[in-house]
Amino acid sequence: MSKQIDTLKSGVPALLSWYNRVRRPLPFREAPTPYRVWVSEIMLQQTRIEAVLPHFAAFMAAFPTVSDLANADDEHLLKLWEGLGYYSRAKNLKKAAIEICKTYSGELPADFEQLRALSGIGDYTAGAIASIAYGLPVPAVDGNVLRVFSRLLCYDTDVLSTKGRRELTEAVKAVLPPDAPGAFNEAVMELGETVCLPNTAPLCDSCPLAAVCAAHNAGRETDFPVRIKKTARRVENRTVLVAIQDKKVLLCKRPEKGLLAGLYELPNIEGAGDANALAAAFGLTLESAPQPLPAAKHLFSHVEWRMTGFSATVSGNAPANGRFVTAEELKNDTALPSAFKVYGKLLPALLEGQI
Repeated sequence: MSKQIDTLKSGVPALLSWYNRVRRPLPFREAPTPYRVWVSEIMLQQTRIEAVLPHFAAFMAAFPTVSDLANADDEHLLKLWEGLGYYSRAKNLKKAAIEICKTYSGELPADFEQLRALSGIGDYTAGAIASIAYGLPVPAVDGNVLRVFSRLLCYDTDVLSTKGRRELTEAVKAVLPPDAPGAFNEAVMELGETVCLPNTAPLCDSCPLAAVCAAHNAGRETDFPVRIKKTARRVENRTVLVAIQDKKVLLCKRPEKGLLAGLYELPNIEGAGDANALAAAFGLTLESAPQPLPAAKHLFSHVEWRMTGFSATVSGNAPANGRFVTAEELKNDTALPSAFKVYGKLLPALLEGQI
């Protein structure tokens, strides 16, 4: 692979020149402080940039410093994270902020290993902070980078395997220019997001590395990256109830460990179609005939929820892990996981009896 690496090195100036011309003026790029880079990279995991931008602005306004994040109200933090998925990432942000304040006086450390040791920060995020914010010569390898380098090298091992990640990371490290590590890492990510696209033919005519790309020169662009097909998700049927009492809806807090840990959700049980059994499971009595709501589906990493929904007025007290909230409280203070977004959109009208 050494000859291929030398070839790729010759293309680095063209890549950096291309990035300088086309780079999008994103807020975290224009002011790449370690804190802003860290928050943006966590938000951008498996989320489109367009969706992140308003969340990033609101988050920075609410928590402008690491210390502010360390002292954040948990419910406020989760509400600001609503729509970004994986609420554990927001919890780990706060946990790491507390660690940073305690150990590093509120400043993210300028060291890859120390960054890597913080809660919720993996190799990629540590590499992004270290290279972009501190100019340290370390790689930042995400899915975009794995895809780009697998094509550049005609790499025929599963890119998500331990061997694949390790070998491609070493390849990135070998090509990384020590005088511009942050720009290089961002350039490769930008290339993967806008040119060397996933699940389709890459836009090779627009690629600054086309001349040094082994897959392009062999006419095999769509053969890479190589991935072993994942095991199918387990399907789980669930019944969801929008339980209404005095123009308030019942939300119940999930256990602190496991799926959607510590988040509030609409009452639900495994199985399909029995609203009476669901209400009884939460100590409630239906006071109106259950009204069918649209079916919904949500994909987690290892399980797929297929949901049957109902709404009904109920009597009884909220269970120990639950509380009745108004539409205003739900809008401003309490995050509802995206698994329930189909029903969340209907809640204002349901609480007002408009549906």
